Amino acid sequence: MTVKKGSRWTNWSRNVTASLDYFHYPESIEDIQQLVDSCRVRGKTLRAIGAGHSFSKVACPDDEAVSLDKLRGLVSFDREAMEATFWAGTYLYEAAPILSEIGMGFENMGDIQQQTLAGAVSTGTHGTGIKFGSLSSQVVAWTYIDGNGILRHHRRADDDLSKALSVSLGLFGVLVKLTFRTVPLYSLHVSSRKVNINMAIAEWDESLYKNRHMEWFYFPGNENVQVKEMNDVPLVKQSKESKAIDFISNGVVETAGFKLMSELCRLKPAYSRKMTQIAASAIPNSDKKGLYFEIFPSPRRVKFTETEYAIPLKRFQECIVEMHELLKAHPFYVHFPIECRTTAGEDALLSPTQGEESAFIAFHMYKGMDNGPYFKWVNRIMKSYGGRPHFGKMNNLTYTEMVKLYPKIDLFKKLRKEFDPYGVFMTSYFREILGE
Repeated sequence: MTVKKGSRWTNWSRNVTASLDYFHYPESIEDIQQLVDSCRVRGKTLRAIGAGHSFSKVACPDDEAVSLDKLRGLVSFDREAMEATFWAGTYLYEAAPILSEIGMGFENMGDIQQQTLAGAVSTGTHGTGIKFGSLSSQVVAWTYIDGNGILRHHRRADDDLSKALSVSLGLFGVLVKLTFRTVPLYSLHVSSRKVNINMAIAEWDESLYKNRHMEWFYFPGNENVQVKEMNDVPLVKQSKESKAIDFISNGVVETAGFKLMSELCRLKPAYSRKMTQIAASAIPNSDKKGLYFEIFPSPRRVKFTETEYAIPLKRFQECIVEMHELLKAHPFYVHFPIECRTTAGEDALLSPTQGEESAFIAFHMYKGMDNGPYFKWVNRIMKSYGGRPHFGKMNNLTYTEMVKLYPKIDLFKKLRKEFDPYGVFMTSYFREILGE
């Protein structure tokens, strides 16, 4: 096991940083067990940091950090059961192509694929599609090392532990292996179109249930919405020509152009309204086909901060109308579009959906610009619609809020203490939001 002393850690967006005693890179399950035992005996906390793609302090270490970067790849698969087991440090962008080589796939993915599997399932990372849950809902078994250094394996069932492990926030132990329920490899056709917001709202229900996946990009205060719809097509890889166009448009032109636009807004925030209008007018009408993991992800090369909330699906249209009426006045310096997605309800104790079909609404701000006023408003309006924040995104959760939002929080805490009685995985952030 490689150990680095006195390292400094920061997340992807660089809005959360920490000074560490030690940074550990284990190469085996035994390495992790020894590390957990050592931290417990020395009274130190340990945090698995994943890819650092969370915007909250959910991955922030207090004392020592562990990376699973040396525990990656496919462990085994069962073609008859359509299950595949991965080392938990595997990145999503690695896992999906590996599955494709054996004719399997994840039933859904998000639009960012830089996360580790462990980090993605622990925080409830999700994509879009009303028939689908988060990546956590696709896990059928967890293998983890608890706070006593014991290697444990749990198979999903209709039990409390499964519902706690599904969105565990890394508080039950260090995940080392994850077994996923998979589906046969498939391809998608995605169409993107510019739609007037009033028409998009009127079409919301039909589009939501007609398509396998659907999402919006709403430009604050603008009358145009980008609507993306995805559906199954016969198995086909994305063509070289399509990949080249993606690389040039999304990877070079769009990234460079949006970076320049964002820098102008950072230097002159008053330009935000004009930049939003330009971006909204440039919404493409486009189509492409490819393997699902070629279609779902989008490049994220311009750094930002983000907050995201799940609200009951039945309240989405009412919510977006209220948001639009206020944002037409452009009271905030923001030029990033608002991403609107949907998921099925989940029974995880800490799922933001709490069993209800939900709309997830994500708000972004360019790194270096003041997100305070905007995110404060977001927090207020999302609360008014019964919103629960995504744990991996910026939030102002307190224990009082957690009790209100999660009726079974005491059960989660009780189970957590059974598997980590000495608080090896309890950082100051979690002590605050769990009231411990």
